[in-house]
Amino acid sequence: MAKQKKSKKTSSTWVSDLRYGRYVSLEFFKHNAWLVVAMLVVVISLIGLRYKTKTKMQEIKTLTKQLKQSESAKLQEKAAYMTLIRETEMKRLVNEKHLGLVFQEQPPYEVDSYTK
Repeated sequence: MAKQKKSKKTSSTWVSDLRYGRYVSLEFFKHNAWLVVAMLVVVISLIGLRYKTKTKMQEIKTLTKQLKQSESAKLQEKAAYMTLIRETEMKRLVNEKHLGLVFQEQPPYEVDSYTK
């Protein structure tokens, strides 16, 4: 039992010594200043890299969204352009051949005849 009490006391003493800064002295920082500075530079670099990555990912998301919207608008404009070209070409041919045909604004009606 005496050993258990002694080990508990040394572990709690070790924690309290570390907590109050008794193990980390000015001499430690003098001898390991290059290590502390190197670790600080690494940590700051990692934080900066993470921030840069997050901002780039956000930019990629917004550009991808804009690209999809632009592709959709391009397809709509292309469809409208192709419709105009076909209609204009047909009108030109009709006028050139003097056929007297007119472009209908409404589609033709279907007449159903019911016989009773």
